[in-house]
Amino acid sequence: MLPYAAYLRVYEPLTAFTPGDRAVWAGYAESRDRPRRAGALEVEHDQSVRRLLCVPPAPAPDKESHNAYLRRVDEMLYVCPWQSRLRSWLAFASFRGSTPVKLADRFVPKAIAEQTADDFDRFKRGEPSLRTNIRTSTWHVPTPWFVPFDSAERWLVLGAEGNETTEPAVPTTTAPPRNMLYVTSMAQARRRVARALVVIRRHVGHVTILTEVEEVGRWLEEFHPHSLVELDYGGLVHLMNDETLQGDQSVAEVSAALAGLDNGQEELAFAMYQRVIIRWRSIQALEFAN
Repeated sequence: MLPYAAYLRVYEPLTAFTPGDRAVWAGYAESRDRPRRAGALEVEHDQSVRRLLCVPPAPAPDKESHNAYLRRVDEMLYVCPWQSRLRSWLAFASFRGSTPVKLADRFVPKAIAEQTADDFDRFKRGEPSLRTNIRTSTWHVPTPWFVPFDSAERWLVLGAEGNETTEPAVPTTTAPPRNMLYVTSMAQARRRVARALVVIRRHVGHVTILTEVEEVGRWLEEFHPHSLVELDYGGLVHLMNDETLQGDQSVAEVSAALAGLDNGQEELAFAMYQRVIIRWRSIQALEFAN
């Protein structure tokens, strides 16, 4: 929900939902009041900021969001629910688990934090799955997120006029000015992740990147096989000028690194991987800039 965040999303076909949810999302798609893609991130961010700035702060919404990101491809509706309450609970649990208690209490009073944790515990007792359709990363795009995509699937829009530099591989909905997206089919995403895992295991072994790519692969397996997968640079585009965005070929570089490993071109593989790491390390460092 933060302004400088990227998102990995899965859009499931309407047919993947229960009959009741299917009717809800079909009606939602026809609604004139739902947030359109051009302003959806702003709406999400605004809601999050309002909760955190109120007195006392509210780490999670009282009710689950009824909003979703939508795509239509060949008359098929694909839905990616926001799941704002669940995602907020998960993020807050991670925050509390990684932050010293005294410091955490300065952000959220102990009583509010305990009540939020109790609400989440009650929810988990009645909900067998904590699966979310959206993953969020602040200040950078994790390297494993590039693996499911191909460079031809990039869609870059620069400036208010919407200067498209490439055509989207999968038809997209209206996007806000200045945006970077990759969109692919679930089948392609899973195939690329599986191939990457074979290459990494064979030539590198059990390293951190292997574990991280495995985790992305397990997450993708939880969804309908005919889903769409989207990497959205989100608010990170505001940390990068037009030249930097145009020159960002992270997906192609990760693909080249994997191909280099598989073909015995270790120097090429290392050089491509380092380009990605250095690029995103420099952007991530802006979190601590004055």
